[in-house]
Amino acid sequence: MEILKHECGIAMIRLRKPLSYYKEKYNTYLYGLNKLYLLMEKQHNRGQEGAGLGCVYMHAKPGEEYIFRERALGSSAISEIFARVKQQISVAQSHGVDEIDHPFVGEVYMGHLRYSTTGRKGISYVHPFLRRNNWRSRNLMLCGNFNMTNVDEIFSDIVSRGQHPRVYSDTAILLEQLGESLDKANSTIYHKFCQQGINGIELARKIEDNIDMREVLENPASTWDGGYVICGAIGSGDIFVLRDPHGIRPAFYYCDDEIFVAASERPVLQTALNIPRREVHELAPGAAITVNKAGDVKITQILPQLKNERCSFERIYFSRGSDADIYKERKELGRNLAPQIVKAVNGDLDHTVLSFIPNTAETAYIGMIEGIDSFLQEKKKKEIMALDAKAPDYGERLSKILSKRLRAEKIAIKDIKLRTFIAEGESRNELAAHVYDVTYGQIQNNVDNLVIIDDSIVRGTTLRQSILRILDRLHPKKIVIVSSSPQVRYPDYYGIDMSRMAEFCAFRAAIQLLKEQGKQCIIDGVYRKSKAQEGKPKEEVVNYVTEIYKPFSQEEVSAKIAEMLTDDDINAQVQIIYQSIEGLHKSIPNNPGDWYFSGNYPTPGGNKMVNQAFINWYEGNTMKR
Repeated sequence: MEILKHECGIAMIRLRKPLSYYKEKYNTYLYGLNKLYLLMEKQHNRGQEGAGLGCVYMHAKPGEEYIFRERALGSSAISEIFARVKQQISVAQSHGVDEIDHPFVGEVYMGHLRYSTTGRKGISYVHPFLRRNNWRSRNLMLCGNFNMTNVDEIFSDIVSRGQHPRVYSDTAILLEQLGESLDKANSTIYHKFCQQGINGIELARKIEDNIDMREVLENPASTWDGGYVICGAIGSGDIFVLRDPHGIRPAFYYCDDEIFVAASERPVLQTALNIPRREVHELAPGAAITVNKAGDVKITQILPQLKNERCSFERIYFSRGSDADIYKERKELGRNLAPQIVKAVNGDLDHTVLSFIPNTAETAYIGMIEGIDSFLQEKKKKEIMALDAKAPDYGERLSKILSKRLRAEKIAIKDIKLRTFIAEGESRNELAAHVYDVTYGQIQNNVDNLVIIDDSIVRGTTLRQSILRILDRLHPKKIVIVSSSPQVRYPDYYGIDMSRMAEFCAFRAAIQLLKEQGKQCIIDGVYRKSKAQEGKPKEEVVNYVTEIYKPFSQEEVSAKIAEMLTDDDINAQVQIIYQSIEGLHKSIPNNPGDWYFSGNYPTPGGNKMVNQAFINWYEGNTMKR
């Protein structure tokens, strides 16, 4: 029901054969560019605020451009940037430029889809970022799916060494930090070969041939705190993809003798390259995969692999559900909730209609149906065993039991996109209440229960302003809203747009419960403890915000959320059911990262930032993150 803005999508391509090979085999020099387009379109779900692409042509002559970049804003950014590329190619073609020298014909391609998680918008924040230099081996192009929690530390460090970053953003600062490391690597190689009497073009080629990306990455990466997959390309042809040591952000790759490709999701590679699942590999946490100027591929452990904190929200909501494992996991999330749902409707499945909103919750819905159906089958079995086979109405009663089915229906349909931004206040709320249309005639007035499953209930805004009102039009006796994920209680600082405490309906409910029960002292105590930690190194900071929730069970918080989101004009009884954290880990065993649910942040920077978020909320600084 709620659209969460979240981590970005990346795509990296390195062609490992001469461009003439692709012209001969695929009848085009644009083989790599065409694949990049597919990779980006298949990840369109990961970023609709902007998109960018970069290209490196390794065999350009001096005086010719060899790094190309296009960026655009908006949900149609992918189409826009590729239309511009096509136009540039057409212009070059009309001027008689050789096909191999057309713009965006190259051996290295980088694509990025952006969602802002920091509030910073505009074309200057769209990846890839570019650091220019007349030496090809000193040019650096960078993009990534990441959020750093210690940008202030990194910024101070590079400023203290004499740099003057022009933009205060994690991408720009990392670009300068990596750029400095690349400059040092170049200088070391330069002096080494100068001492051997090598100079001129031969010296430049020696530098390009001997760049070691491990050296370039190691020192900067050791200072980073956050979740990240960072991709880089050097003007001479080297590329890298580096993943954070906890594996918070996802990264997958494929490599053969023709091509190396990396992306944020496994099925994207399977589809774009028409390859089986077994040939797509996950990049290990803390590892970098590099391809040098000669096309040699190497996997190097840049940082020690730490505790597995792969993002569970990635599996619940963000990644495409076409991945085989994700599909199974989402079904299991729905299946886990079946006992709670049956209890909520007092076992009365004859008078319960089951459905889902939005479409992304459909897989969890299938699992929910299967779980509840198992309960129904067991109930039917017991009823059959209790029958008297000699009774004259045995056949009739048996047929009645066997005919029982779950009532699964498509209740809500989002078939229009209303322009609610043109209205204000009550008018806006009125329009929001009509975003979904409902299927009439499936609910028996004031008799049937209506169960609706969603991926997550984070803020509750859409639920209160539109969904509950829409469902109440059908006159059910009870509405049960089911979240396939647990209660989001804490901000995320590693790539999801969930950063302010007051946004979370679970937090607001816990605060309300504390106040109603005369426990304001807990709120004040958390503030004092958090405030006392300001200025401490992030490694020493403790997350005291967890104390806000300790007095209450999950069910108590859920009940308060339902009360707060149900306006007086809703006639049906409303209950909200959340997935338990235990159910989450049972369903998604390999992606245990759950800090937004549990408060167990994987890095020290997370603890520092959640305390600051609570301080901002307590002091009324609602605009700060």
